[in-house]
Amino acid sequence: MIKGGNATIYVTDLEAAVQFYTETLGLALNYKTEGWASVSAGPGLTLGLHPANHERAPTPGSRGAISVGFAITEPIDNVIASLKEKGVKFRGPKVDNDRIKLAFFGDPDGNALYICETPDRD
Repeated sequence: MIKGGNATIYVTDLEAAVQFYTETLGLALNYKTEGWASVSAGPGLTLGLHPANHERAPTPGSRGAISVGFAITEPIDNVIASLKEKGVKFRGPKVDNDRIKLAFFGDPDGNALYICETPDRD
């Protein structure tokens, strides 16, 4: 059901963050869109860099400004149903855009987690 994942990092300046993670730290840029960027930190770890420009975004550098996302091997609706059967409570509706589908929840301590379905899931 889960096959790896990524850490989402909310940033104040996407361009500066991409420059830091790629040029300063030497990580590989997977892709960048207007609203976020994906950086490879080696096998099994991807960093999602997101501008904190919407009402649900935490303040960069504060508690909650990093969340852990899990890539999945099944359709997101199946995984949501399975996790709900195990008592997981999701935060808000599933996000579904042209590229990815996301569903947000937390661990028992309230740490931010999410599952992510991408077109290339396997």
